[in-house]
Amino acid sequence: MVELAIDLGGTAVKIGVFASDRGVETAEFPVDGGFHLDRVAEAADALLAGRRPQGVAIAVPGIVDRAGRGLLAAHGKYAALRDVDLSEWSHSTFGVGAAVENDARAALLGELASGSATGERDAVLITLGTGIGTAAVIDGHVLRGAHGHAGVLSGHVTVDLDGSRCPCGNLGCAEALASTWALDRDLRGDGSDGHRVAVGPELQRRVATASPLGIRDLIETRQEPESAAMLDRYLRIWGAVIVTQCHAFDPSVVVVTGGVLRARDVVLPALAEYVHEHLWSSSFRPRFVTPDEPELSVLRGLAAIALDPETTRDANDA
Repeated sequence: MVELAIDLGGTAVKIGVFASDRGVETAEFPVDGGFHLDRVAEAADALLAGRRPQGVAIAVPGIVDRAGRGLLAAHGKYAALRDVDLSEWSHSTFGVGAAVENDARAALLGELASGSATGERDAVLITLGTGIGTAAVIDGHVLRGAHGHAGVLSGHVTVDLDGSRCPCGNLGCAEALASTWALDRDLRGDGSDGHRVAVGPELQRRVATASPLGIRDLIETRQEPESAAMLDRYLRIWGAVIVTQCHAFDPSVVVVTGGVLRARDVVLPALAEYVHEHLWSSSFRPRFVTPDEPELSVLRGLAAIALDPETTRDANDA
């Protein structure tokens, strides 16, 4: 059995081939302004090396239509996917139609199936990266809602009524204030108001020599007061998002994932402390976990979906 997983991420496309005799083989390439499905096909074909997948699943950074065939709306780097039936594209490219899923939901499915939350039936996930992705499972069922938006938009909860406008249209979203793209914007003064935050000398050196900047740069320069203050604000904003998730979905476990979790010893205890302190007094204080390999969360979830699209899109009973 061979399953093909394609993760269309915010900064890179990641591809995984899961084969019973070889485990998982992965490849990735950056998304740098232009995006073309032909490049995805070429990279996947190289990884498949002549093998035909029995199942294909694709993760996208947005809202998926109810049929699980494509994005309801495509913006930015993935604007080329507007009105594209990704399931049909997969069928014409690989000989089998794809199941399409929101990337955060796929990541949570991966952690429930064979990761840090194995066996849990009530869980939420927050992924901290280019944006802030979220997902929820209640009593083993993936939360979707009547129109596919449930559970995945907690990163767009308003945390500052006087904050800047987010590309989503809302004001003061957590993602617009505490994500990788927001950090890079603020450090370079690329916002609509041209505002630039104060930075220390080491972070300023990175601003001048690196592109784009990431949360890791903030963590690695936290010995500078300016970086420490920004990091503290980010942690409080992320914590507020998780508090909102816990109040809404009452999970037993919170999965925190994304590239920033390479610094889990800094991030995870601070988030758990904030959340446990700010939850409603009678709320359950959930357990916090993070994947050993956060970069594989989405691909693992996609492999489970590719293996059994109907079951894994509706519930996690494995």
